[in-house]
Amino acid sequence: MKADITPQEYEAFKKFLQDACGILLGDNKQYLVKSRLRRILEENSLNSLGELLERLKRPGRAGLREVVIDAMTTNETLWFRDNHPFRILQEKLLPEFAERSSLQPLRIWSSACSTGQEPYSVAMVIDEFRRSRPGKLRDVKITATDISKSVLEVARRGEYEMIAIGRGLSPERQKHFFTPSANGGWQIRPQIKSMVEFKELNLLDRYMLGKFDIIMCRNVLIYFSAELKKDILTRLHGALNPGGYLILGASESLNGLPNLYEMVQCHPGIIYRKK
Repeated sequence: MKADITPQEYEAFKKFLQDACGILLGDNKQYLVKSRLRRILEENSLNSLGELLERLKRPGRAGLREVVIDAMTTNETLWFRDNHPFRILQEKLLPEFAERSSLQPLRIWSSACSTGQEPYSVAMVIDEFRRSRPGKLRDVKITATDISKSVLEVARRGEYEMIAIGRGLSPERQKHFFTPSANGGWQIRPQIKSMVEFKELNLLDRYMLGKFDIIMCRNVLIYFSAELKKDILTRLHGALNPGGYLILGASESLNGLPNLYEMVQCHPGIIYRKK
């Protein structure tokens, strides 16, 4: 990117990104936009953000639009990120659902799943629970979604470099749940990989995924405006089964929706039960 981003270009790009995927860029994030879009501009022989915006307006630019959204929405992620949600899942939620008499599979949705660390971490917890309490838990189906096709491709492969494996994964879990791959990476074992189905989904869209018992929507709502956040939380409520649970990120909370969710203190950690 040869030219600095003008205030007009930045405001126009902020509007494009919010309209496309709901993300609301804060003020003075020009450095982030430049660092993430520099390669895209070079590959398309564009000199400024303004030229990119003009190119995106032309017909037949869906591929470029997708690449730009990918660049702005793809974030680093960890295995067992923040830890508390996975402890709550293992110690509270799985035992609770194991005691319910329903014959339907337990359904879990990992939204904004990035390269798969969260849903695969959930699958590992379920596998550990089943080994500790054989026959107690009915079938489980994990659906994982993200707006980015590129990260979903990584997630579906279930193969990670050593540097990615080391982010939050204990040596014991690495040994139990992964095998070395031919190209020097680590491949997640089939019994974990088969538990997760990955789908492309924009959280701004209407959901056609069915009903869930647990929804994990962590570390993504912080990027939306208050209005969009309320809309998404309302639609997530509609996607929960009666008595289902919503798990948010450590820095996220529910505001203004007391008629939809009941706060559940887990000491430490907070989750929300559908009213």
